[in-house]
Amino acid sequence: MKKCVVIGSGLGGLSCGCILAKNGYEVTVLEQGAQIGGCLQCFRRGDAVFDTGMHYIGSADSGQTLHTLLHYLGVDTGLQLSRLDPMGYDVVSFRGEHYSLANGREQFVDTLGRQFPLQRDELFRYYDLIKLVAASSAMHSLNRDADISVNAEYQMRSVNEVIVSVVSHPVLREVLAGILPLYAGEHNRTPFSTHALIADFYEQSAFRIVGGSNKVADSLAKNITDLGGKVLTRQEAKKIECNTSQATAVITTDGQRYEADLVVSAIHPGRTVELIDSHLLRPAYRQRMKEVRNTTSAFTVYLKFRKDMVPYMNSNLYIYRGDTVWNCADYDQQTWPKSLLYMHFCHEQHPRYAQTGEILTYMNFEEMRPWLGTTIGRRGEDYEMFKRRKAEKLIDALEQEIPGIRSQIEKYYTSTPLTYLDYTGIPDGAMYGVAKDITIPSGGRVSCKTRIPNLLLTGQSTVLHGMLGVLAGSFVTCSEILTTDEIFAQLRNTQLTL
Repeated sequence: MKKCVVIGSGLGGLSCGCILAKNGYEVTVLEQGAQIGGCLQCFRRGDAVFDTGMHYIGSADSGQTLHTLLHYLGVDTGLQLSRLDPMGYDVVSFRGEHYSLANGREQFVDTLGRQFPLQRDELFRYYDLIKLVAASSAMHSLNRDADISVNAEYQMRSVNEVIVSVVSHPVLREVLAGILPLYAGEHNRTPFSTHALIADFYEQSAFRIVGGSNKVADSLAKNITDLGGKVLTRQEAKKIECNTSQATAVITTDGQRYEADLVVSAIHPGRTVELIDSHLLRPAYRQRMKEVRNTTSAFTVYLKFRKDMVPYMNSNLYIYRGDTVWNCADYDQQTWPKSLLYMHFCHEQHPRYAQTGEILTYMNFEEMRPWLGTTIGRRGEDYEMFKRRKAEKLIDALEQEIPGIRSQIEKYYTSTPLTYLDYTGIPDGAMYGVAKDITIPSGGRVSCKTRIPNLLLTGQSTVLHGMLGVLAGSFVTCSEILTTDEIFAQLRNTQLTL
């Protein structure tokens, strides 16, 4: 059996490990922390469980893409899902009005068409364009013969430019762009293809994972070990060892050496090149990976509600406090927060009341400069005061949208970009890794291939972030070893068993 060492146990690393283990590789996954999962991690405070990154998923109904991929990976049977409201899984609050995004073409247009009756034809055009772009991505549509030229075109056109070309009403333009926090979208920078793939993912169907997204990580890890592999924690990769032609092993900080016929790095590309001192990587490539532009980061308040006080909200609420949904990461201390994403966690099927929830908003890493170099739990009282001040301001903003919610909060906990950096290792605590950007060469996209023939990259910085984006990236990465034809043949067989 060929040996594969995977660096990083986020969704990308675990799913690549699972795919390769199913195809005969002896897989070892190395995780630097004490807990696997990356953005799938959850944490517990007493009887309350909080998701940290994978808050809801889409395309998980039978026959849809994510459902097929999860079934292939063997994690669907143990996963309990709770459907979000099909008539408004996402709700955008803008200029004092609420706008619901519904599942399905007719429902999507009918729901928004009640508030924009003269724009129904434009809504159909927007919806159909989303479907066209999504269908042009082979992995997102599971179509080996997808017309990739369409996707390529919309990788070089911005979200705002395309929406303006399709929709005439200025408020409707803002509403359709209202899911920007799902990909940290930037005006005149983020490609429309990113928006389309994310929008299509949730428009097909939308769910929360009952009990937390760590169940996905645990299931993938179990499948790897059942196939003869290993998932090891507290094993931080220090060096990718190379000979004159390829990678040969991964060395950890405690001196362990893991021989490898194949190395898959699921950590940030910039971090990956820091592990390699071989001449096989050209200086220009090293520099580009170190200087890639990352997305902004976030500040999150995790809420524990008083018992049986807050009715469970079966949708996600995007709150905008200004005259536009754009540029919310450009703020000062007076205007922060410009936007909020408010969600509940699902602790059981069909809950009547929510136990926990969260408020998420943008935060720039520059605000973390005073505490760089500090460690978790040892950042000082000034850091704790900073977090409390920010949390109170964020709760005040939510109170303006939902009067009385503050009195229903029993406790809250916080995370900053530093927290995210500590637990994921992503530079600047970036929410979604490398930013897709039409203004820079190749749009900021990172190939899964490197100049080292048996070193591949995977994770949210390659194809796309989010559950479907990362899984699609994992299959693309593995196709470099197993071939694209073989990957699609296996996925077709999976579809036949559903």
